[in-house]
Amino acid sequence: MKILLAPAETKNSGGEEASFCKDNFCFPELFSKREDVFNIYEDLLANSSIEELSKWFGLKKLDDVEKYKESLKQKPTMKAINRYNGVAFDALEYNSLSNVEQKYIDENVILFSNLFGPILAKDLIPDYKYKQGAKLPNINVEKFYMDNFTESLDAFIGEEVIDLRAGFYEKFYKVKKANVLTFKFVKDGKVVSHWAKFYRGKLLQEIAKNNIQNHSEFMDMQIPGLKLNEIQEKKNVKLLVMNIV
Repeated sequence: MKILLAPAETKNSGGEEASFCKDNFCFPELFSKREDVFNIYEDLLANSSIEELSKWFGLKKLDDVEKYKESLKQKPTMKAINRYNGVAFDALEYNSLSNVEQKYIDENVILFSNLFGPILAKDLIPDYKYKQGAKLPNINVEKFYMDNFTESLDAFIGEEVIDLRAGFYEKFYKVKKANVLTFKFVKDGKVVSHWAKFYRGKLLQEIAKNNIQNHSEFMDMQIPGLKLNEIQEKKNVKLLVMNIV
């Protein structure tokens, strides 16, 4: 069983691992595909003005734009799970987990980078900026990764998956073969959005702590702060409606 997770636009800077290369990523046989997108991104950085990149990045501070205008080719890297620092990642508290729990995350969580595509939590990535939904010249990045990585992802995921992504990232990969658990979070009868990210992180933390290996084990697990209210089934997908208590 694998877990799918969305990235975050905010990231931690720095890193001590090797710069962008084949050895940094899962699916090494598909590295040339990542490289195609990477090179288009690098060309955009090199050939765009600060003002153009400010709009493309969605950044107002020119100092920040200058920082992200630098080529990624020599930038140090760190694990993807440590690079991202949004709400879900803060809730996960990866660095507070035991070595065994961290290894579970490293090996079983697939993130969907807007730049690098499907990556494992342990894959090594630089500090980059790519606003969700931004378009690179002459390529639809989401469709490109969908077309080139779906077969490998299907084989890697196997028969069961837990999907903790936001809906946007189905554009990168839609699960059609495996059985899926996905979630909706409700408080006082209303669906929550911001807090959904937090509880996705907490769900992942509990999954790792309990070394969950399949859907059956997940359904037997007690989740602090959440109570199962309803299960909605459609084809291969079970939507679990969770009450925040």
